[in-house]
Amino acid sequence: MASSSESSENSESFLRKRRGDALVSDSLSHDSCSETVQDEDSTKYEKKVGVSLQTGTYWLTRIVLLRALAFIYFVAFTVAYNQNKQLIGEKGLMPCKDYLRSVKRYVGGKIGFAALAYTPSVLWFMDWNEMDANLDGIALAGMALSGFVLIMGSANMIIMGVLWILYHSIVNVGQLWYSFGWESQLLESVFLGIFLCPLWSLSPMPRRCPPSLVSIWTFRWLIVRIMLGAGLIKIRGDRCWRELTCMDYHYEVVLIISGNLSFLNWLTIVPSLACFDDAALAFLFRRSGRATQTLLQIQTEEASGLKPAPSKGMLIRRVLNVSLGILIAYLSVPVVMNLLSSRQMMNTSFDPLRIVNTYGAFGSVTKERTEVVFQGTLSVNHTGEEVVWEEYEFLCKPGALDRRPCLISPYHYRLDWLMWFAAFQTYEQSEWVIHIAGRLLANDSTVLSLMGHNPFQNREKPRWIRGEHFRYKFTRPGSSSAAQGKWWVRKRIGPYFPPVNLDSLRSYFQSRNWPLPGSY
Repeated sequence: MASSSESSENSESFLRKRRGDALVSDSLSHDSCSETVQDEDSTKYEKKVGVSLQTGTYWLTRIVLLRALAFIYFVAFTVAYNQNKQLIGEKGLMPCKDYLRSVKRYVGGKIGFAALAYTPSVLWFMDWNEMDANLDGIALAGMALSGFVLIMGSANMIIMGVLWILYHSIVNVGQLWYSFGWESQLLESVFLGIFLCPLWSLSPMPRRCPPSLVSIWTFRWLIVRIMLGAGLIKIRGDRCWRELTCMDYHYEVVLIISGNLSFLNWLTIVPSLACFDDAALAFLFRRSGRATQTLLQIQTEEASGLKPAPSKGMLIRRVLNVSLGILIAYLSVPVVMNLLSSRQMMNTSFDPLRIVNTYGAFGSVTKERTEVVFQGTLSVNHTGEEVVWEEYEFLCKPGALDRRPCLISPYHYRLDWLMWFAAFQTYEQSEWVIHIAGRLLANDSTVLSLMGHNPFQNREKPRWIRGEHFRYKFTRPGSSSAAQGKWWVRKRIGPYFPPVNLDSLRSYFQSRNWPLPGSY
């Protein structure tokens, strides 16, 4: 913002006028951090847009942080709404109802403190016979609340706390599908966001609740741990990082998966925003807008010695902020010890609520990109050269050679992402792959809704399904394959799992207490 060009006489007149303004005396009479003070005379500041903002305050920073968190939460809850029923719903690949039952048995058969400590989730107290509706309700509530914060640029501790509880309730029953570091990182970020807000007020600029420096520094401590953890795990991990050769493989084998790592990259930007004060972020706001004008008023009054005396509510809030700092420091001890350890673990939580976690990414980099391709046939016999195998396509992961790599970040296809991991394991290590094969044999609509192409749509059900293992590489520019419009070339490695039919899978499903395909 440009510096002031007004005369000192005008400035002195302006300050004298504000000292006598009734708004100031009224605001000093408030004694609760949760109350909202409206700026009735904000229009009087529209002529002051040339005044430079002072450094060291974080009112606008809070608005930017809350909007950024709300955006990512809205995406995360949207993903949950679109995919949870298929993954952990009543007919999902890993029903969360079965998981909750197993936890209940493990803790002694009661839903009490032990169950909540092991798996914190509001689903414990909901009707398990309506699990799809429960999952949808949680996701829709999360979308509504995060959408409100995104639009308004403001929130209170209640809203942020509810968002944290709702997403916790999904992650903790999400099992394999929610087992990645960005889930803990999102939960930690929003937990810190709770203490950035006033208790009740929904004003973007609650005058008696300035952003706490303790909260700002907890976000900075988060980005330090993210960057330090990611760097150390690389130095201690794959030698290609030390030899500066990892990037020879990285973009082909990693970054195009399911649209560039979900919302991880976006989420990592969030805590770094706390490194910028109001003066640095003012360019994001209209100079004549209410937020900027209110901030100018606050800074002018404080410079004039008109800062309101601490009220009881403000003193309680200070105690809360100090308590937060002590809690984060205490929970950071095992995290720091892990960072210093030569056996560093990445993406690990040391407390059940995931308040302070350790992070890291790509400690090792695969040098080849392998893919599992599901194929089906209508032939009665799966052997013989005359058998025609037709391929299924996923929504995003590589399959057809002429399909352009997709970029959907910050959205996320969880099944596509897990299929990448399955490709460098065996099907014995990823039994859920066989579960998918059985559901494909039944033309199961639940699983097929997570896939991009079903070659047997509106046709007979396939009689056999098999998994083929391929090595994929980008086509070289100028090659004959590239000239044909192909993005990929591939070479068969061998079978990933042998051809299976419903009869051969019956005992396999029964031994794992999975419903038989087609029995839903």
